[in-house]
Amino acid sequence: MIRRLIPVMLIASLLWLSACAPQAKSVAPEIAPAQPREAPAAADAGGVASKALTGQAIPGVPQAQPDRLVIKNGSLSLVVDDPVKSMDNITSLADEMGGFVVSANQSETILDSGAKVPTANITIRVPAERFNEALTRIKKETKQLPLNENITSQDVTSEYTDLQSRLKNLEAAEAQLTEIMGSATKTEDVLSVYNQLVQVREQIEVIKGQIKYYEQSAAMSAISVNLVANEAVQPLTIGGWQPVGTAKDAIQALINAMKVVGNLVIWVILFVLPVLLVLFIIFGLPLRWLWRTWRRGRAKSKQQNVPPVPPAQEA
Repeated sequence: MIRRLIPVMLIASLLWLSACAPQAKSVAPEIAPAQPREAPAAADAGGVASKALTGQAIPGVPQAQPDRLVIKNGSLSLVVDDPVKSMDNITSLADEMGGFVVSANQSETILDSGAKVPTANITIRVPAERFNEALTRIKKETKQLPLNENITSQDVTSEYTDLQSRLKNLEAAEAQLTEIMGSATKTEDVLSVYNQLVQVREQIEVIKGQIKYYEQSAAMSAISVNLVANEAVQPLTIGGWQPVGTAKDAIQALINAMKVVGNLVIWVILFVLPVLLVLFIIFGLPLRWLWRTWRRGRAKSKQQNVPPVPPAQEA
């Protein structure tokens, strides 16, 4: 009887163990994977700010695409009949083209001959697309060729693109720093992030100013015009003869030297001699009278001190 029960008990034990095994597995506690330790807010802000301030690209921020940007300027020197009138005409031209006057001034120049002639200088800005048209119309102020003409073009595409990329990085860094400061809990972290945020915003304002300067300079071209009167460039004429080159310079130098000598003689006759005469009358004559009086008194005192000569005895 016992032998028959042993196999039955073994089978029942195996069935019980197989039924309990899944329950033990489900009851066993699960071990969660280790989570990475969160970095301090100040450290995250420092990394973002350093990349933005040094011009490094921030991941996820699209970089600016190159766009051709050229700054074109010009300068002219023209001989005109009336510099003041031509300056007014150029001012009206700038207003007509949608530009403006940057600076304007007029003065007088004294020629070697002593004549005074007016001169004027004006600088205007006109839309870049009308730059050549403006130059052509300004040249119509005279029938003569310009004394000098200079046109410069500066391609600032690389600098402009670099500024745009830096601006995008700085603006992205500003947004990230603002988010980090909002989630910071420690006072020292908030202050650290705030200081870095201030630096980034200062850089943003500086770069915006540089970008605006490039855009305005490329959109509005500058033209500087020097206006000279016709009289200032007229050749030296002597009896219908117009010397040139070294002869002209030598004759002009001789004329200038004679003018200096003539002016000196006039100053001596009309100024120096009358002044000397007045000084002699005021100071010279009294001093001379005092000197002569003193010499007479001294001579008399010497005569009184001389002993009389004894008369000669007769032999």
